[in-house]
Amino acid sequence: MLRRVMAPERASATGATAPYVTAAEAGFPQPVPGGLEFNAPVHESWNIVHTGMLVPECHQVYVGTGNCLRGVALTAAEMGACDRYSSVTVEERDLVVDNLEGVTVEGVTDVLRRLPQLPRAVMVFLVCLHHFTGTDVGHVYRELGKRFPDVCFLRCWMDPIMRKTGLTPEQRQRSAMLDPLEDLPQDPRQVAVVGDDLRLPAQSDLARLLMGGGYHLRQTQDCATFDEYCALGASTAFVTRSPLAVRGVRRCAERLGREWLYLPPSLSYDAIDAGLAQVARLLGLDVPAAVDQRLACDAALEDLRDELGAGAVPIAIDHLAVNHPLELARLLVEHGLDVGRVYVDVVGEEERGSLAWLARHAPTLELWSTTHPALRSLPRDGGGRRWLAVGPKAAWFCGTDRFVNIIETDGSWGYAAILHLVDLMREAWRTPKDARAIVPRKGLGCACACQLPGQGREP
Repeated sequence: MLRRVMAPERASATGATAPYVTAAEAGFPQPVPGGLEFNAPVHESWNIVHTGMLVPECHQVYVGTGNCLRGVALTAAEMGACDRYSSVTVEERDLVVDNLEGVTVEGVTDVLRRLPQLPRAVMVFLVCLHHFTGTDVGHVYRELGKRFPDVCFLRCWMDPIMRKTGLTPEQRQRSAMLDPLEDLPQDPRQVAVVGDDLRLPAQSDLARLLMGGGYHLRQTQDCATFDEYCALGASTAFVTRSPLAVRGVRRCAERLGREWLYLPPSLSYDAIDAGLAQVARLLGLDVPAAVDQRLACDAALEDLRDELGAGAVPIAIDHLAVNHPLELARLLVEHGLDVGRVYVDVVGEEERGSLAWLARHAPTLELWSTTHPALRSLPRDGGGRRWLAVGPKAAWFCGTDRFVNIIETDGSWGYAAILHLVDLMREAWRTPKDARAIVPRKGLGCACACQLPGQGREP
């Protein structure tokens, strides 16, 4: 499901210095070979600060050096959530005259004693330095637990050195977030959606199947208190749409003796049907017929093709906007739309079939890296054409003001997600946006659990 990449299976036919390859040339799982990386000023995806704010009555404490803390501090400030964020700054002298175990324990202790009231839960984020110095992490948490027995400490990491090997900080955090769920008496009619950043909309096929079958759907985003959050453990089954949460959901389900499912937000008709059938088998529901939904999606895609004009408007897609960008590219190509570029750095196993299909049926489709250093100096004018972009990075790289401003498939799932995307693409083509003002904003304008009144993401 989630795969970390060290090297591609083969080199690009376009050459090591090119920031893109064609679909016919692309290797798996990394189409464009990696190396020195460029960081585009597009920050709409969620990071560990945003995700951690989903746990109610939880405080985040980051222990690290000043340069590492800058980004997370800015995120908390941009969200208007500084009251739920603290940091412990580690300096060189702390390592010379003390040890990192003591600095961490005393720093977190000082933070908690300064708060107006003790939080129910605390996420403690350790950093790369704790790896380098061989910190006794177990001792740190045992000592904190002794000092604050009424606080639930969640073991999290902010260690980018683990991006390429082992568990990522995002995987560790989402796993830790599920540790507080309690083994309560099981509610046989309750299903919990956990581990996801965005709420599953009620109109999505997955939600309609569950609620239509008499199940009560509970989500992380429904919980206003820490007790309500812990009570998600009463669910008979757990569902996640995020590959980053799979490990944590599996561990939690095994600990509580529950069923669990990973249902990625696919944009393939067959994959959607397979996901619905999987849910139906697990919960004893009737498998819904999908003929009408397929016809509705076909009609919507054909209307979009007619509005854009067959081949007249090139489309660019990025991996921030949708979880499966190659599936979306295939879907659009199959319905006669002109997909010119897909911005994707790593192709997951779930999209391997779509990559092979595009190599055969759309061999000249360009797969662009989003981190290649050449992108720093290349003109961002879309080659002189006006593009319709699906996603903020595609909009920035193509220099277009006609773009769909979403991340993670906007939380939707199934045929409803396809119809929603088509509506957003039509609206984006009709109504220009100011990309320069919108796409640098973190977390889509900070639309998350701790959103303040009046805040909201840009349209």
